[in-house]
Parts: sequence; C-alpha cells; structure tokens
Amino acid sequence: MLVIVGYIIVCASVFGGFVMAGGHVAVLFQPLELLMIGGAAFGAFFVGNNGKSIKATLKALPTVLKGSRYTKALYMELMTLLFEILSKVRKEGLMSIEGDIENPEQSAIFSKYPGILADHHIVEFMTDYLRLMVSGNMDAFQIENLMDNEIDTHHAEGEVPIHCVAKLGDGLPAFGIVAAVMGVVHTMESVGLPPSELGMLIAKALVGTFLGILLAYGFVGPLAALLEQKLHESSKMFQCVKVTLLASLNGYAPALAVEFGRKVLFSTERPTFSELEEHIKSSKSK
Repeated sequence: MLVIVGYIIVCASVFGGFVMAGGHVAVLFQPLELLMIGGAAFGAFFVGNNGKSIKATLKALPTVLKGSRYTKALYMELMTLLFEILSKVRKEGLMSIEGDIENPEQSAIFSKYPGILADHHIVEFMTDYLRLMVSGNMDAFQIENLMDNEIDTHHAEGEVPIHCVAKLGDGLPAFGIVAAVMGVVHTMESVGLPPSELGMLIAKALVGTFLGILLAYGFVGPLAALLEQKLHESSKMFQCVKVTLLASLNGYAPALAVEFGRKVLFSTERPTFSELEEHIKSSKSK
C-alpha cells in the first residue's frame, strides 16, 4: 500500500509541478520513448541474469505491495513455540521431540502456531538444528558455525533480486539518454521542417532523458531498497531461533533461552519481557 501511495506522491509532485509551471502534460506522453527505454532495460535484464536470478526477482517483486508479516505478534508466536519445545526437552529429554521435528505438520506443538508453520523456511531451519541437537554428536560451537553459514546463504539468496532490481534501475537513465539521442538523430534528419515542428521533435527527444531518470529514481530504485529492508526483517527470524537454541544448548533454562532470542529482535517489533511472559502463560493455559 505504501508503495502505491509513494508512486502517487512522485507523480503528483513531478507532473503537478510541471503543470503549475505552465507545461502541457500531453507532450510527456511518448509511448515510443517508453518502448525504447522499457524494452531495452528489460532486454538487458534478461541478458545480465541467469534463469534462477530472473525467477527469484519475478517472485520477489509482488511482495513489495504487501505489508511486513514480521510483526510483534508473529515473533511472540515464534518464541512461545521455542519455549514450549525447549520445556518439553527439559522435562522429558531430547528424544521426546523426535516426532515433532520429523513431522511438524502433524505435531501437536507446531500445529498450535499456524503463523510459524506457514513459513516452511523457518520451520525447516528450526527442525534441522533440533534434529542435530537430538543426535548429540555436535557441540554448540559447531552448530553455531553451521547456523551462521546457513543464515549467510539465506541472505545471499535474498540479495539476488535486490541486485537485479538495483542494476535495472541504474541502467534506466542511460537508456533514457539512448532514447533522447535517437530523438535528436530524428530531429537532425528533419532540419527542413518549420521551427515549430522541430521544437516538438526536440521536446519529444528530451522526454526520453526525463523518463529514464524518473523511472530509475522514482519507481525502480526505491523497490530495491524496500526489498533489502524485507530481507533484513526475514533474517531476524533465523537469528532469533539461532540465539535461543544455542542458549538452550549451553544449559540455560527455556525462559532464559527465549529471553536471549527476544533481545536480538528489532526494537520496533520486540515484545517487552512482561508481554512475552504473559503470552507464554496464556498459551500454557490453552
């Protein structure tokens, strides 16, 4: 929603200012200039990226129109789930959660937290390392190193659409210049026309530069920044699970382990100690 609002503000400011200065909006409508700029940019996008990158970018772009799913409520759901699993381990031993981690969809614990269960990436991350803990063959340092490597891989994969969109935005001003040069070439071959008609041709040519810059910095470039913010948000889920499980592996009680995980969250979504404690208590009573 904010993306659409932002686009409306950009258009209203640019075109509104142009009209207020006495300009005619109709002259800015140049479909052929858009064809040259947009077509060349998308062609270069397909040339400069492999199939995986193109697929990842096309999959990521629709998410910019959605609000963030990483809310305080979701984080509390995650930490309550971790608390319940670690409490079961503490009371009944590591082997007691083997069925839960092998089939989380059928687990009585996981099924209580549909928001987490819907995110297969975080569920897989959590169950994989709980499985390693059950095996008992790795120490905390080895698991931490493995977690860091997996989070880095997740981050690197998430950066692919960001780089693709950013490079697409970076190329738009240059393609705008290409369209403008083509317009100037057309104007120069038409020097026999009356000055009024030549003026229109030059105006059309300059629109190419204008459109390239506007599309780059007003429309495409901000999408790369938004995708980057969404990536950082998604990484916090993994870091929360990592810190909580490592704290448990180092011998801390479930309540303290979950507190470790709470501390790594962004302050805007981080629940207070009392809020989390209350949420865990209410979950127990269900």
